Amino acid sequence: MLGFGSRLAYGGDLRQYGFSELLFELVARHHPVFDEIQEQAGVINYPAWPVHVQMSMKRLEETKETLAGSSELVCLDMNGEPMEMQRRRQLESSHPTDGEWPRGLTAMRRYMLTQTHARIVLGGRVERYKGTMPGIGEEALLSLQAGQPLFVIGGFGGCARDIAESLGLVEQRTFDRRVREGRDAFDGFTATDLNNGLSPADNSVLATTPHIDQAIVLILRGLVGVCGDGKREVDHPAGLRI
Repeated sequence: MLGFGSRLAYGGDLRQYGFSELLFELVARHHPVFDEIQEQAGVINYPAWPVHVQMSMKRLEETKETLAGSSELVCLDMNGEPMEMQRRRQLESSHPTDGEWPRGLTAMRRYMLTQTHARIVLGGRVERYKGTMPGIGEEALLSLQAGQPLFVIGGFGGCARDIAESLGLVEQRTFDRRVREGRDAFDGFTATDLNNGLSPADNSVLATTPHIDQAIVLILRGLVGVCGDGKREVDHPAGLRI
C-alpha cells in the first residue's frame, strides 16, 4: 500500500522498539518514492488518550519532530477527537485509570474508522488487553458494522485467526474460553459482509495463507475492485487511507 502512495493509519502505542518504530522506519526509507506520487504519503499514527497522556510533552514533541516529513502524529482526546499540540501542552502527564483505557481505545478506533477507506487486520493479542475486547477484534467489528472493506489475514494466528473462524472463513479450532471472549459480537456476520472486492474463495485463501506475498496480491486485487465499483469516494489506491 505504501508503494501505491496510500496512507496507512495506525493506532500504535509509541513504545520504544515496538511495531510503531518499525513502521515509521519503513515509511522513512520509502519516502522519496512517495513524493512522486502524492504529497501526503506515509503513516498517520493515532495515539489514544490513555497512551499519550502517560508520555511527557517533551517526548511527544521529539517524536513528532522525528517523524516530520514521512509520518504524522495525531493525539486524540478521551472522546476520540484530535488534539492540537497547544492543548496537549497544557496537560500534565498522568496514569490513566482502568476506566479510561477501554473508553479511550474504543474512541480512537471509532475515529479511525471515519478517517479510513479500508482496514487490514492480522495477528493481535487475545489476552491481557486493556479495551472492552481484543483490539483487532473491536476494529474488525466496527468495520463490519459500518460496511467498510475488511481484509482478514489469519495465517499468522492471533485475534485475526479468531475473526476468520467467527466469519466462517476457516475451520473452528479447539480454543481456550479466554480466546473466545468477544466472539459473540460477530454473530450474524459472515464472509459476505467483508465487502472487500474478493470472492469467497479468495477471502478463504487470505484467511489461511502464511505467505505474505500471496496476501499482498489478494489485498491489492480487492482494493482495485472496491475502488473501481463506483461505491468509494476514491478511484485509485493512491487515494486510500487504510
